Amino acid sequence: MASTNDLKNGMVLNLENQLWSVVEFQHVKPGKGPAFVRTKLKHVLSGKVVDKTFNAGLKVETANVDKRDMQYLYKDGESFVFMDSSDYEQIYVTEQTVGEAARFLLENTEVIVALHEGNPLYVELPASIVFEVTYTEPGLQGDRSNAGTKAATIETGTEIQVPLFVEIGTKVKVDTRTGAYLGRA
Repeated sequence: MASTNDLKNGMVLNLENQLWSVVEFQHVKPGKGPAFVRTKLKHVLSGKVVDKTFNAGLKVETANVDKRDMQYLYKDGESFVFMDSSDYEQIYVTEQTVGEAARFLLENTEVIVALHEGNPLYVELPASIVFEVTYTEPGLQGDRSNAGTKAATIETGTEIQVPLFVEIGTKVKVDTRTGAYLGRA
């Protein structure tokens, strides 16, 4: 059990026997009336996002979530195979559970897999990963870093926006949360 005052992003709550992950929260203390906590919760299994308001200080049940360091090995049909870095045990995680993270999964990438009672809940990528640009239109003479952007495909097949001077074969650092170009690597 935890108080709504202790909520943090990424915390998993057990509400009505369903697991909800806190996406964002805000403590509100209006001038008149009691304080409350406004949250945005994501259903761990379905991915559905809802807004929910709690009274400040209310007790909520937290779920015991085990976050393990794992390495992404390969994709096997509809599942992604991860290996636990400590005991080399392999687990299969469905495409639905991996979600948007699949856009930036490269073989041998170190990730964090959250498990609840042995079932994978979600995959957490590092904040940024270095990728090689596999396709982009050639830049023109005079292109500078502040002149604009163009589409580029990285080695996972995901398309991102990069500055005009980036060419095929360039290693770029990408923010895995937003898909934004962070710089050359």
